[in-house]
Amino acid sequence: MNQSFLSSADAQLDLRGTPCPINFVRTKLRLEKMTPGSLLEVWLDPGEPIEQVPDSLTMAGYQIEQIEERDGFFVLQVRHPVK
Repeated sequence: MNQSFLSSADAQLDLRGTPCPINFVRTKLRLEKMTPGSLLEVWLDPGEPIEQVPDSLTMAGYQIEQIEERDGFFVLQVRHPVK
């Protein structure tokens, strides 16, 4: 079984082709709709998106669980904090 393509995330957001800071804004809006403790998987382009979005999410209080490089994009798993 190929673990790399099985996601335990509660929701998925494909933001490939989405520029900064729109990708961060969309990720944050999606996280705000999720229940505390749930996991969001976000697909981001290399370069500025993968460099900026994880740092911005961390500063906003979200927990980055994993960043995985796939074929031409990155998979970011971010957890909605439990208050």
